[in-house]
Amino acid sequence: QVQLVESGGGLVQAGGSLRVSCVASGRTFSRTAMGWFRQAPGKEREFVAAIRWSDGNTYYPNSLKGRFTISRDNAKNTAYLQMDTLKPEDTAVYYCAAGNPRWSDQYYYPESYVNWGQGTQVTVSS
Repeated sequence: QVQLVESGGGLVQAGGSLRVSCVASGRTFSRTAMGWFRQAPGKEREFVAAIRWSDGNTYYPNSLKGRFTISRDNAKNTAYLQMDTLKPEDTAVYYCAAGNPRWSDQYYYPESYVNWGQGTQVTVSS
């Protein structure tokens, strides 16, 4: 199994930045990609970013390109999500997930991920 632990969430003012981290442990070699999703109250889980461990290839929804950046440190089994120019609508619980998407479009769907962290709250005040 793979265990994921997120950290780094918190309260930030609109326009500010925040970086959240996700440390993976266990059978990390069994997963090829890490993704970030978020869920706001009353809304569905939304894809935020994903990265492939092997070559660092990244995936973003068009709505977040340019503001959010995913990166990874293979030696530390850690993925990061840098969030800039934050808006109140970015307020959500942010989850990291590990999985093995095979095709490019699969990176965008939560069904492609097997292991999930407990989530970290990000709150952006106006």
